[in-house]
Amino acid sequence: MTGWSTHEGIAIAFDRESVDTDQLIPARFMSTPRSEGYGDFLLHDMRYDGEGRPRPEFPLNRHPEVSVLVTRRNFGSGSSREAAVYALVDFGIRAVIAPSFGDIFASNAVNNGLLPARVDADTVDALIGALGEGEMDALIDLATSTLKIGESTLPFDLDPVWREKLIEGWDDIDLTLKYRNEIASFRRTIEEEAHWRLPAGAG
Repeated sequence: MTGWSTHEGIAIAFDRESVDTDQLIPARFMSTPRSEGYGDFLLHDMRYDGEGRPRPEFPLNRHPEVSVLVTRRNFGSGSSREAAVYALVDFGIRAVIAPSFGDIFASNAVNNGLLPARVDADTVDALIGALGEGEMDALIDLATSTLKIGESTLPFDLDPVWREKLIEGWDDIDLTLKYRNEIASFRRTIEEEAHWRLPAGAG
């Protein structure tokens, strides 16, 4: 995964709350190999009608170049399927702005380079009102945790560890490897001073 510290793109409003992972990618598509891409499956049952035709009024169909979604609370709730994040990333979404996220979804997002940026509900109201059915230029700066949409610049909440992972392009394994020297030193200490704590044969 490639890290990033700033992103310039197109922001739109997705004025829905409690969008869950089954809506983000219906389960019937999850047998598709990731190498084939999941972007076409993103919000499939909202984006397409029963005949598989794109709904022209749907926000992602009106603005296919979008990379920043501004949406309502509880985004990514439901099951823990990481494929929901794959669908967003493969479509081209780099950040989702919302008052709250499903916990597992947010963690999966960061591990795949997608920013789950938390702002308060009043700010989301204002942004969605300003965006309407249109689009605006957006600029995200992870180092300062700031978001600029149109003429508005505002802060967002982001855990410092998540910021580091996004900037460095790390997942949980990469983050653990950052401490490889400390881990090795701890193991040497245990082997020397408390070898009885190790599993049989581990020494």
